[in-house]
Amino acid sequence: MPPKKAAAPEKKVLLGRPSNNLKIGIVGVPNVGKSSFFNALSETDLGKAANFPYATINPEEARIPVPDARFEWLCETYKPVSRVPAFLTCIDIAGLTAGASTGAGLGNAFLSHVRAVDGIFQVIRAFDDAEVIHVEGDVDPVRDMEIIQTELRLKDIEWVEKHLDGLKRGGRALGNSSLADKAKKEEIATVEKIQKVLTVDNKDVRKAEWTNKEIEVVNGLTLLTAKPITYLVNLSERDYIRKKNKWLPKIKAWIDANNPGDPLIPFSVALEERLVTMSPEEKKEEETKIGATSALGKITQAGYSSLDLIRYFTCGPDEVRAWTIRRGTKAPQAAGVIHSDFENKFVCGEIMSYDDLKEHGSEAAVKAAGKLRQQGKPYEMIDGDIAYWKAGN
Repeated sequence: MPPKKAAAPEKKVLLGRPSNNLKIGIVGVPNVGKSSFFNALSETDLGKAANFPYATINPEEARIPVPDARFEWLCETYKPVSRVPAFLTCIDIAGLTAGASTGAGLGNAFLSHVRAVDGIFQVIRAFDDAEVIHVEGDVDPVRDMEIIQTELRLKDIEWVEKHLDGLKRGGRALGNSSLADKAKKEEIATVEKIQKVLTVDNKDVRKAEWTNKEIEVVNGLTLLTAKPITYLVNLSERDYIRKKNKWLPKIKAWIDANNPGDPLIPFSVALEERLVTMSPEEKKEEETKIGATSALGKITQAGYSSLDLIRYFTCGPDEVRAWTIRRGTKAPQAAGVIHSDFENKFVCGEIMSYDDLKEHGSEAAVKAAGKLRQQGKPYEMIDGDIAYWKAGN
């Protein structure tokens, strides 16, 4: 008898909404540079030479093009009429103060705005400026990070306890026989585990280990501490250029102790505000002169990655376009991002990798090398795939 095949490891379900249209919120205590950062980010045209529809949806929401050397190369190769890069949707959220979880300040509105986004850019102030008052009296980024972490956790604890209370009230009559009763008991056990992570382990939900079944329960609760965080440290222009600031080691130590693995990006809103008003030539000249470059491209890319987003391309003389999908998306769902008919009537995809196209120089050469693949419904998209979809009538 042939040996049994080892079971394939279970594919990890991602935390967060199962959507390709994810948003990132800019969060922080008041007067740390959030809105100035948002303005610089939404005014900057990271692909200025590109001819594509650029939109600020309303004053608090903007679609920011994600810089990508692969996209630029494809545009140079195909010379399309229209170029549409991948976008990251950013939302400017009002400042959060201590006590927000109990409704202080704009607490409840603030936290409902955070609940509506999928990831967080946390802006931390590490510059002194007598003209810009700090809501807590003095500049202390570590204290500010503690305030935000505490408020998000407290709101999650309140939310989880309320949910658990409702489950337990409905759970008193549960037996052991039906599958529905068993599923309900499992849900109660998972919500109790979430409560323990927040209250006993003092951890953010995203930093705990969860099984796929548990992740489905976690995702259903849209918890604030389940959202990925990218820490953005706002320095004075002088500190950013010389790459030194007394707070940076302390901020790094706090992240390592509390949320290990979360990205930390130093930048300077003051510098970004200056650079954003310049033409591309002036900007390049200024960056060379001061010996430092804008961090906005790096920040946008980090936000995109933190949401587990990848992109595939469709290419031709009419249009080169990057389509945003979540890591792990299968071919039919990836095609459905363009039009639902492509998903519903999916036949197959002709797929080549960006690296193969770059190596061989043309689609014909990729085909001749046997690197153009026909992929069916089970195919999982890879970042940088170039796809042509075939759908039935």
